[in-house]
Amino acid sequence: MSQTIAPAPAHQAPVGRRSAAVLVVLLTGQFMAVLDASIVNVAIPSIRANLGTGGAALQLIVAGYVIAYAVLLVSGARLGDRFTQRRTFVAGLAVFTVASLACGLAWDELSLIVFRFAQGAGAAAMVPQVMTLIQRTFTGPARARALSIYAAIISGGMVAGQILGGLIVDLDLAGSSWRGVFLVNVPLGLVLLVVAPGVLPVSAGRTDRRLDVPGLATLTVTVLLLVVPLVLGRELGFPVWSWVCLGAGVFGLAVFAGIERRVASGGGEPLFSPRVLAAPGLLVTAATLLMIMASFGGWLFAMAIHLQGELGYSALYAGVQFLPMGITFAAAGLYWERIPKDWHATMIPLGLVLGAMALGWLAVLLRDGAGLGPAALVAFAALGLGSGLAFSPLMTRALSTVPMALAADASGILVTSVQMGVVVGIATFGSVFFALVATSASAALVVVHLMGAATSLVAAALAALAVHRTRR
Repeated sequence: MSQTIAPAPAHQAPVGRRSAAVLVVLLTGQFMAVLDASIVNVAIPSIRANLGTGGAALQLIVAGYVIAYAVLLVSGARLGDRFTQRRTFVAGLAVFTVASLACGLAWDELSLIVFRFAQGAGAAAMVPQVMTLIQRTFTGPARARALSIYAAIISGGMVAGQILGGLIVDLDLAGSSWRGVFLVNVPLGLVLLVVAPGVLPVSAGRTDRRLDVPGLATLTVTVLLLVVPLVLGRELGFPVWSWVCLGAGVFGLAVFAGIERRVASGGGEPLFSPRVLAAPGLLVTAATLLMIMASFGGWLFAMAIHLQGELGYSALYAGVQFLPMGITFAAAGLYWERIPKDWHATMIPLGLVLGAMALGWLAVLLRDGAGLGPAALVAFAALGLGSGLAFSPLMTRALSTVPMALAADASGILVTSVQMGVVVGIATFGSVFFALVATSASAALVVVHLMGAATSLVAAALAALAVHRTRR
């Protein structure tokens, strides 16, 4: 039976100031979700000292949020179509806010890990509605501009997380220490919960949209089989079960693909719709975004620990070092359309090559345990510029090939790729870093930078292919 997709639900399209208000609400929610993926990095030493956590638990505290976030994103997009984007955004925001409060009140490492997963589940319901509503609210140049701001928010949120997290930990208000990095979400979340229902556009949900429960269950188990051994294996000496899990995870990917084909051929609605996956360049764009964020997320995790550990920087001072990178990423993401259109196809892969060169340069500069001097900060800025010249243009090109009726599913797939990249980066880079740092912190950091550079070069090759397939 061939799969049919109903048209995108009609909604009251906001105009003028109302459309600006919609964008502010959506991007504030997006900012909160991105912030929480990175704000914990700077608080890691404080969490380790207060709760006595080991390397594996720290990785789960950071990555647990992103694992739940990544695995549930596509289902979150499906829920938005079924129950309307506004209701799902508000429900996800409520879960996220309550879970943030619970994280701030956590009493040991296990409770913090559990509440971080709950945070990720809330974000997974909230975030897919952001890009879907942007797709359905804005058209033409306005949509491209909104997507550019969206990309800038992603980078800005990650860098702001480093700085804000450092400020909160250093201020230690009322003895809150690391707990403040979670509690900061609560007042902002409460304000959004009051404002969002009256601002976001009303749409008619598609009650016929079904969740792909077998696909979701298989994907969840598969991701856990792949990530958990990478996170826990090093501290435990990579026992037999860790290798068995990794093998089972690879097998799980094949099982998931088979389930998705069967659901589609039976007239159901798989998590990854064949019609969405067939959009020109979408799959290779998703793979490129995954590689970009694996490099970026893994490197950020290791650098945050190195700056406060080996170099002895305060949490705030460590966070401020990432500011040049955030500024250049945001500027590139916002203004890339001003570059002549004929240069866009070349700009994207070259931006990633620039990022790889910056990481290689940092490996040389920091190889002997040196601190971050002016040259290193210039390299940070080059890394942000290169990534910014690729991220937003890639996403904009890929989404332009997707019919509006499939906007939610396409958005979910691309955002899932971004978050899975962060999970893979933290798990792999973090495991290598912790394995080497006890012997030589400088050697560990050099290896992390070289891993990041190699990953960025792979992303550049994939980006060139994605640009070719989305050439207009």
